Amino acid sequence: MDLERPLSLAMMPPELLEHIAFFAATDNSFLGPPHGLIPLLTLNRRIHSALSFEFNPHLYSRIFTFKFDVKSAIRRLGVDHTHARALAEELRRRSIHLKRLRGRSDSRDNPSISRHDKEDRLDEVLWTAYFMMLESDGKNERQLREYAQIDDWLKDFWFHSDGASRAMWSVKGEEWPANHERMSLAMWLLWLTLKPEEYMADQEMFRSATGILKLIALGAHTYPLCYPSWCDFIPNRPCKQVSRIRHYSTDLNVAAPAPAAPAILAYLTLANKLTVSWEAINYMKPLAPTVASLVPVRSSTEWEGEWVRTLSVADPKVVMGNTLSGAFRPGSLQGVWEGLFTYTEFTAYAALLSGAPPATLQRSLVAQHRQTWKLREYYLFDDGSSPLPPGNPSRGYIPDGAAVREVSDGLEMKEVGSQEAIVYHSWSTLQKNGVSLTDKVKDVFITGEGHSAWGQFNLIGRVRPGDGFFSLSKEYVDGERGRWLYRGYMIGDVHANLSGRWRDTLTPPQVAGYEGCFVLSRRR
Repeated sequence: MDLERPLSLAMMPPELLEHIAFFAATDNSFLGPPHGLIPLLTLNRRIHSALSFEFNPHLYSRIFTFKFDVKSAIRRLGVDHTHARALAEELRRRSIHLKRLRGRSDSRDNPSISRHDKEDRLDEVLWTAYFMMLESDGKNERQLREYAQIDDWLKDFWFHSDGASRAMWSVKGEEWPANHERMSLAMWLLWLTLKPEEYMADQEMFRSATGILKLIALGAHTYPLCYPSWCDFIPNRPCKQVSRIRHYSTDLNVAAPAPAAPAILAYLTLANKLTVSWEAINYMKPLAPTVASLVPVRSSTEWEGEWVRTLSVADPKVVMGNTLSGAFRPGSLQGVWEGLFTYTEFTAYAALLSGAPPATLQRSLVAQHRQTWKLREYYLFDDGSSPLPPGNPSRGYIPDGAAVREVSDGLEMKEVGSQEAIVYHSWSTLQKNGVSLTDKVKDVFITGEGHSAWGQFNLIGRVRPGDGFFSLSKEYVDGERGRWLYRGYMIGDVHANLSGRWRDTLTPPQVAGYEGCFVLSRRR
């Protein structure tokens, strides 16, 4: 060996060169794209070839694993779709989209860019960020917050006068903000990244945020709670808003979840931090402490239900089927929940249903009452037994006239004219007998009771199998308060919230009725 001959990177073995490249890409900063690679790639053709994306996907997959969370993707997509080239491809895609977020490229309206091109790019950016949050075990969220500065991006998008959502512009023009896929994804990202203290520090931002969130949370006639329609227990048509998105090496059919649930959570979280001196948002009484669970989440398992729902609603076989999809985990609603429900003045809401502009809702008084639910789950197994047929959507999908009776070990139900009871087994009995619920449950009924300032009430309803949407009929014991319908989703897992809307049961299901919103969290 000629010891006097100078060593160069070009002479190094490929594996050693790859090690140097990995160090260069990850040493300076965990955050952002691997900019440290650029000087190496520009040295000469041999090094560029050895370290190129096409020739060496293994290097880029290692860099991806260093910078982003991978476990959840492997768990959900499988190892066949998360191989080295798939991770490398995802690194390139995320680097592009994170740079766009950081540069605020899409957060405000830009007249110089055609609307079609702008919307296509924005869709890709939002889907990438949404999946990153659902897959975050800590790294993804840091990339979005600390490098991409998504918190500021979302404030611009939603609440700047030139925001790309056009929400502020629409309201100024006495129009309701548009409801579309981008709006839904951006609303979910707002909730998943919400830090209330950032809004409380700026009174003008607080007013803008609560003003827009109030419209989407309470504007039930414009912003859906779920897709497909809540009127259908087993939908007879698939979701219309389906997109095809590249995720790792897979093309996924996905449907952005409806915007109402996260808007309700974000609105009530901010509104409950209202100080006495701020009177722009009028309430009939002081608000209670924060009702939504805002414990920092550092585990992607918290969002398994949201991941499954995003895919299952886009799959006609799942959403139109009668088998539990995984968007709802048996046992998850069982227990005690505490929170509140809100309502607006009836005359103001009637004006909305007659075509009043959004300012009518923004000026409306909002009342709130605390409430407590104690819920019990009952299951029918996939053992050949036929579930109770879908029933009245205004009665929690229970057929009119059906007799429901709780017994020591379950729930007995009889249809009108039937002599034979259908038996659903209780959660407590199954736990006592050591029965596993994995892949066996085909139908879920919910019963319970609760109380609020309006009195004691009973609850009964059902979980929609395709997307985990729950619907509960609420009837006050004294009978004077009538019957109401509560529908929504469980958002999250360990730190879950129930988020949804109630509505009157006198209005036919297919017609917009009088509605309000509610949020509950598990009693700790």
